[in-house]
Amino acid sequence: MSAAATEFSISTNPGALTEFTDDVARWVTAQGIRTGQCALWLRHTSAGLIVCENADPDVQHDLRTYLWDLAPDGDPRYIHTAEGPDDMSAHVRSVLTGCQLTIPVMDGRLQLGTWQGLFVWEFRAQSHRRRVSVSLVGD
Repeated sequence: MSAAATEFSISTNPGALTEFTDDVARWVTAQGIRTGQCALWLRHTSAGLIVCENADPDVQHDLRTYLWDLAPDGDPRYIHTAEGPDDMSAHVRSVLTGCQLTIPVMDGRLQLGTWQGLFVWEFRAQSHRRRVSVSLVGD
């Protein structure tokens, strides 16, 4: 059994999905682990970590429309607004999308489907630098 870990720093734009699939895939391949599990953990509470379609940008547009409708900025029901009208809505979106992923590794490669990509989804109204911890265990 072998293990490896690293951290990726990802620059985001407001409301946008930032793909980092290729970075993780290259790192996994370089570790020499042929079969195992790759775990990703987003170290923030106002962004999301998702697997999403990476071919048609309309998918991302539609997802953003839907999620912002579910948790709109400035909703008067929010009590937690310490950092502005997008503060609590970003936390709600983060809970809905999650902050962790586990992906099987076979033949030294992430087992993502043809149109699947790894994304950090920024839920705040300003750009950020987000950190994703990645660990890999296997043989």
